[in-house]
Amino acid sequence: MAYFKYREKSIYYEEYGQGEPVIFLHGNTASSKMSQLLMPLYVENFRCILIDFLGNGQSDRVKKFSPDMWYDEALQTIALAEHLRCGKVSLIGTSGGAWVAVNAALERPDLFRAVVADSFDGRTLDQNFSVNLLAERKAAKENTQSRQFYEWCQGADWEKVVELDTEALLKCAWEKRPLFHKPLEELRTPVLFMGSLEDESCRNDIEKEYREMASMVSKASVYLFPDGGHPALFSNAEKAADIICDFIFQQ
Repeated sequence: MAYFKYREKSIYYEEYGQGEPVIFLHGNTASSKMSQLLMPLYVENFRCILIDFLGNGQSDRVKKFSPDMWYDEALQTIALAEHLRCGKVSLIGTSGGAWVAVNAALERPDLFRAVVADSFDGRTLDQNFSVNLLAERKAAKENTQSRQFYEWCQGADWEKVVELDTEALLKCAWEKRPLFHKPLEELRTPVLFMGSLEDESCRNDIEKEYREMASMVSKASVYLFPDGGHPALFSNAEKAADIICDFIFQQ
């Protein structure tokens, strides 16, 4: 259990295992709690660092999330990498954390060895993103299992965290804000775009989008599971871990 300071606030992180450093970046409304479940698959090969972005998990709370959330969280990720002082770090970002990972590597390629961007929409949000988000969040708040998941990840104030996250995402979608703060063509860090063809939380043409993105990047790979839910990192956990380990060690 550890914290580091970022803009006068405390960000929580924890570590497991030894070896090549890898930072796991959680998705929206989640926290490092989710990544803890995956640790048995990674600790034999990596020094795994799990972060709670500001406003989530055990990190300090914020009054609101930025509609440029995934860029702001990329800056938090950069700050953690600088705090660790352990040389180049690989990033495994899932769902919203995938945008974070790509933005961090675009911003500071000197800090990052490889990026895994798992289960996200790509360069733009799906055209039905706002409608789907509102429906999903409404259903989740009425579902006992989902409410328990939110509370497990966030704590007693989970409803406020989810509310702030929803507000920021809707503003991002309505204002059509850029999801990457630099052109994707500038990405020099090797990247693996990973997902599932059955993931109902991602766009329908996910394979087309990932392959088009890969064609824009100097060092990119694509792996799509034929089945599995959202995100692939968890629904295909064992196979995903094998693919990710091979990818990182090849860089």
